[in-house]
Amino acid sequence: MKTLTILITILFISFLSSTSWSETLTMDDLVKRNDLYYKKFTDVPFTGEVGNIFKNGKFKDGKKEGFWREYNGDGSLGKKEHFKEGKLDGRSEYYYIGGQSIIENYIDGKLNGSWEMYHDNGKLSELRMIPIQ
Repeated sequence: MKTLTILITILFISFLSSTSWSETLTMDDLVKRNDLYYKKFTDVPFTGEVGNIFKNGKFKDGKKEGFWREYNGDGSLGKKEHFKEGKLDGRSEYYYIGGQSIIENYIDGKLNGSWEMYHDNGKLSELRMIPIQ
C-alpha cells in the first residue's frame, strides 16, 4: 500500500511539472536580461508560451523557440518567423497592411539564400540571392 501511495505521489508531481501545464503569458510579463527572457521577479529563464492578439510564440530556457506570429494593427498577419535557440532559423515572412510582402531565409540567425519582395498584387518585385555567411 505504501508503494502505491509513493507511486501516485510521484505521478502527480510529474504531471504538475510537465510543460503541457505551463502558463501562457504576454511579452509584458517578461523581462530581457543578457539576451534571455525571464518572467518578471524571477531568476529562472522562462519556458512556456506568450500570446495576445498581436504576438504569440514559445520560449525554451529563456530563448525564442519554434514558430512565432505577429499581427498588424488591423488584425492581419504581419510576421511569421521560426526560431531555434533564440536565433532566426528557416523561412521568415513579413506582410504589410498595403499588401506587400518580404520572404527571407535564415540559418543560425544569419540571412541566407533568397530574399524576395512582392507587390501587393502578389507579383515578384525584387529577388536577391544572399550568399552563405
